[in-house]
Amino acid sequence: MRRLLTLAACLLWMQDAAAQSLTIGNAAVVTTIDPHYHNLGPNNALGMQIFDRLVDRDGQAQPYASLAESYQAISDTVWAFKLRRGVTWHDGRPFTADDVVFTFARVPDVPNSPGGFGGFLRAIARVEVVDAHTIHIHTHQPHPLLPLDLASVSIIARHAAEGAQTEDYNSGRASIGTGPYRLSAYRSGDRVELVRHDAYWGEREPWARVTIRFLLNDGARTAALLSGDVDLIEQIPTSDLARLRRDPKLVVTESPSTRTAFLSPDYSRTGATPLVTDNAGTPLPANPFHDARIRRALSMAINREALVERVMEGAAEATAQWLPRGAFGYNPDIRPRAFDPEGARRLLAEAGFPEGFRLVLATPNDRWPNDSRLAQAVAQMWTRIGVRTQVDAMPFAAFVPRRSRQEHAMQLGAWGSSTGEGSNYLLAIVSTYDRQRLTGASNMTRHSDPRFDALLLRGAATMDDAEREAIWRKAVALYAEEEPMIQLVQYVNTWAHRRGLRHEPRMDERTIAMGIRPAP
Repeated sequence: MRRLLTLAACLLWMQDAAAQSLTIGNAAVVTTIDPHYHNLGPNNALGMQIFDRLVDRDGQAQPYASLAESYQAISDTVWAFKLRRGVTWHDGRPFTADDVVFTFARVPDVPNSPGGFGGFLRAIARVEVVDAHTIHIHTHQPHPLLPLDLASVSIIARHAAEGAQTEDYNSGRASIGTGPYRLSAYRSGDRVELVRHDAYWGEREPWARVTIRFLLNDGARTAALLSGDVDLIEQIPTSDLARLRRDPKLVVTESPSTRTAFLSPDYSRTGATPLVTDNAGTPLPANPFHDARIRRALSMAINREALVERVMEGAAEATAQWLPRGAFGYNPDIRPRAFDPEGARRLLAEAGFPEGFRLVLATPNDRWPNDSRLAQAVAQMWTRIGVRTQVDAMPFAAFVPRRSRQEHAMQLGAWGSSTGEGSNYLLAIVSTYDRQRLTGASNMTRHSDPRFDALLLRGAATMDDAEREAIWRKAVALYAEEEPMIQLVQYVNTWAHRRGLRHEPRMDERTIAMGIRPAP
């Protein structure tokens, strides 16, 4: 009898433990635990669970107070932040203003960062510590975007991170946050394991343990959900979307995405460009992508509606800009360049290439929805106008270092504007790469145009919302005319989870345990 009772108790304990555990199937790998090393979607989603920010954003990209319980502009160039009291780090030490000062000093200076967060602090002239829980942030000029910018900067602990390198975060030694979960284990390329931070200052999380598995293969991700190995998956393969919607055991959630897919030509060279040749295989004497006629011709050769229907199977929208409809800065007057292959051929001839040329289009094959399929479809369209295009598809882990060294002549890119408004893409992708000014941190193709730089500078310093949005819309119109990057589609974010859960879909596509709850 006692043995039966013991067995029953053991089974109840196992059921209770399973009920408090959550397993998520990620579509991409987390490349580091260091929240300041690489501005990458999966890294940022994980960082939200371990670390906090002074200001955070909800699923609709709207800011709200987090480690700062309140904030306000007390002059055109000074913001007052009241820090939350009673907050402790995962190791029990108190959070203070000194940690914020330390964080802001580290962010722009992370060694070997392939795309960091310094741009979000570019407006700050100095930080004045009023007391342990009050800081005044002085900006170089009026900067109404400061709260939105700070929502991208995770706060770290001076006592844990002083002298630490990125490897110390990956090992767990420096990964001490104030967030709702603590790092338990990071297995590069495989998974991250988290445990609940029971002393968290905010709402208590229902999950005692969270496992984030990296399931890059689309079929494997769907199979893991159907078999019950994971509770929720992100980035549903478009070929499986209709089937999962019909499954009575599952729920599909979705949201318009702030992520757009685009093609980036290399601008780092004015002379011969690797992987761009004439039809005989001889490198061209000059980089053709500096000529706007070439970029427009390539854009006119793309049938975006076909990409939406045949490649994305309806889970996207053709676009010529970097924000979804209704976002702050979206320009309703701008439409994608019309599909016109004959016009594209005429433009190529006008630019000196009546017979076209050859190029290699680089793309990851495991990072964004249908990434390599989009590249293959575009390559076929370009080949039809005489630009014979070969696709070089590779894992994202191989794609990133080559991108950082400007080794791609043309590449597929994607960007989700984390601020949910017009400045983020301008700052990170379009602006001139400048380590001193902290602009263009993710501008891996080294595009540079002083007109965009000036619009960003002016818009970021404009306090009036209507005037600032007008500036962003002007930048969108210039972008659509010049096409420094060739926009393709705006994604729709999708997730699927087992019944018995409730999930909050996010425009920024981040999958976080805090957005998943047991269904009432």
